[in-house]
Amino acid sequence: MTPESPLEHIPLAERMRPRSFSEMVGQEHILAPNAAFRKQLTAGQIRSMILWGPPGSGKTTLAFLIVEHLKGHFITLSAVFSGVKDIRNAAKEAKDLWASQKKKTLLFVDEIHRFSKSQQDAFLPYVEDGTFILIGATTENPSFEVIPPLRSRAKIVVLKPLKPEQIKQLLERALSDEERGLAAYQPHVDDTILTHISEICDGDARIALNLLEGLVLSTPPDEEGNRVIDTEAAKEAIRRETLLYDKAGEEHYNLISALHKSLRGSDPDAALYWLARMLAAGEDPLYIARRMIRFATEDIGNADPMALLIATQAMESYRFLGSPEGELALAQAAIYLACAPKSNAIYKAYGEVLREIQTTGALPVPFHLRNAPTRLMKALGYGKEYLYPHDDPDGVVDQTYLPEGLAKKSFYRPKKAGYEEKIRKRLEHWKSLRTAKKKK
Repeated sequence: MTPESPLEHIPLAERMRPRSFSEMVGQEHILAPNAAFRKQLTAGQIRSMILWGPPGSGKTTLAFLIVEHLKGHFITLSAVFSGVKDIRNAAKEAKDLWASQKKKTLLFVDEIHRFSKSQQDAFLPYVEDGTFILIGATTENPSFEVIPPLRSRAKIVVLKPLKPEQIKQLLERALSDEERGLAAYQPHVDDTILTHISEICDGDARIALNLLEGLVLSTPPDEEGNRVIDTEAAKEAIRRETLLYDKAGEEHYNLISALHKSLRGSDPDAALYWLARMLAAGEDPLYIARRMIRFATEDIGNADPMALLIATQAMESYRFLGSPEGELALAQAAIYLACAPKSNAIYKAYGEVLREIQTTGALPVPFHLRNAPTRLMKALGYGKEYLYPHDDPDGVVDQTYLPEGLAKKSFYRPKKAGYEEKIRKRLEHWKSLRTAKKKK
């Protein structure tokens, strides 16, 4: 590619996107010739799949290569800009193409985790009847961000972050490629710079290639047209750039993970550091606020009921004040959450309930708990033998509230942490009262 090439406006990372499986670097666990996934692909036995991996690991590239290999029709959607209407339009296009040409359609959905659960439901009938092969890409754990019915119909393919030596291989390829890379600029980049970029980009090939391109294009050519990159100046430029790259939000798991785990580990200093680091990099403050609200319910819960209020109010305070004043509210919330007693009892209880429902299905509501607004329903036994707790001196009655067969189940088990210890003692007291009443 020459400096005057029409491809110049296209970012290097996009220009250097592999055009064949032989150009792919990394992901040997699925792309090696003897890997099960590669064998299925070679045989044309591809089913709907969710590609799960960190940014810059090759999810989009892999999707393109699969389509090219299968010679299918390709439709792309982004969950950021698309909705149910777009999914239905894609399904109609796929059906029409199959009817006219017997050509299979592959629907690639980038950032599929951004679709709501109801939006994800829209894929189910089309994946089920084979209208299209769905290839979803996500940086988030599908166990939490993709609905179970869709997960059961799609294979989860895990992509790993690229290793430094693999990143370096891509950089060297870009420097030597005259058609799509940077060779036409006659760059001279010291090996230490390539090593440095490879080690600080967190396995993200896109970041690494964009950093390299920035260094080359920002260096003026000498009299002979060579662009000699100054090593020390390059390292300083890379240091500034990598801070900005850390603002990728949901796509940058490492930073938000560090904040979450510092809060969970009750380290206010570390929590404040990671919060400030993300804000300084230009992260969306409301994204951080949402993650802290999630943390308040997931890792603190009833050990300190105020945690959820503090986190929620921090988000509202930021909306009211904006930056930079509102950032102090986020800092206050982060420190409060880090210093609060911790309990994941609610998180575990809710997960256990969901698993129970999947196992036992829709058990009928006991008759004594059913609503009885009509005479017929009362005659059928709706509401019969319901005990009104307010009529009892202790406010506790010997009554079963779970469906038949689950009466002895216990989902919520409060810990001996903060306010949850009071809840635990209260539940034990009520249990002893019910036991006593049962014996009468």
